Amino acid sequence: MKRLKIKKMTSGSSRLLVVVLAVMLSMGGLVQAQGKAPKMTKRERVCLRNGNKLYEKKRYAEAEVEYRKALQANPASEKGQFNLATALMRQGSVTSQQNDDNNPMKQAEGILTNLAKGAQDKQLRGKAAYDLGNIAYGRQQYGQAVEFYKQALRCNPDDEQARRNLRLAQLKKQQDQNKDNKDQNKDQDKNNKDQNKDQNKDQNKDQDKQQQDQNKDKQDQNQNNQDKQDQRQQQQQGGMSQQNAEQVLKAMQDRERATQQRINAQQAQQQRHERQRTNRKW
Repeated sequence: MKRLKIKKMTSGSSRLLVVVLAVMLSMGGLVQAQGKAPKMTKRERVCLRNGNKLYEKKRYAEAEVEYRKALQANPASEKGQFNLATALMRQGSVTSQQNDDNNPMKQAEGILTNLAKGAQDKQLRGKAAYDLGNIAYGRQQYGQAVEFYKQALRCNPDDEQARRNLRLAQLKKQQDQNKDNKDQNKDQDKNNKDQNKDQNKDQNKDQDKQQQDQNKDKQDQNQNNQDKQDQRQQQQQGGMSQQNAEQVLKAMQDRERATQQRINAQQAQQQRHERQRTNRKW
C-alpha cells in the first residue's frame, strides 16, 4: 500500500500528483491514478517527500512522523491526511478490536472516513472509500465493504480493482446470508421437534392420569355397589340391629365423602394443568 507520491515535472512550475494505493486484502493488487496537486507550502512538500522515502523503505512509523509534520505545516492537506492514514494502516491490524485506541488502524479509519465524506479531490474520496472497503472486508463485514466499494466506483468508475473487490464482497455477503438462513431453518426445525416432543409427552401424561382416575372411579363404584348389595342381603336375612345399621351407614357415608373429595381434587388438578398448558410460551 503506497501513499500519495509527488514527482517534479520539467515543464513549467506545474506538478503532477501520483497516487498509488495497495490493496490490504491478500487477493488484491495495486491501483494507480494521477491528478493535479493543489498548491502546497515548501515545508509540507519536503515532509511529504521525506515520508514517502521512509515509507518505501517500510519504515512506516518514521514515515508517520514526517506526514504529521506535513500536516502541521498545512492541516488541510488532503494528501498529507491520506498518506498518514496509509502509514497508520501499515502499522495496525484489521483483526484487532474496533474500540482499541492503541490500534493505529482505528485512527487511520477515522481519517479515511473524513476524506471519503468531504475530500475536495473526487479521486481521493474514492480511494479513501476503497481503503475503508478493504478494512471492512478484512473484518468480514461484507455488507459495509460492498457499500464502500460502490462509493469508490462512483468516484472512480475506471477502478477495476474496486470492481473486482466489490464482486468478492457481494459473493461473501450472499454466502453469509445463505448460512444464516440455513442456521435459522435448523434452529426452527429443532424448536418444532422440541415442541412436538413436549406436547406428546404432556398428552401421554394426561391420558395416563385420566385412565388411572377412571379405573379408581370404577373401583369406588364397584365398592359402593357391593356395600349396597351386602346391606340388602343383611336386611333379607332378618335385618340388622340399630347399632349395626348405623355403623354400615356411617361407613358408606365415609366412603362416599372420601370418593367425592378425591374427585374434587382430581378436577382441581386437571384445571391447574389445563391453565399451565394454556399459559405455556412456545
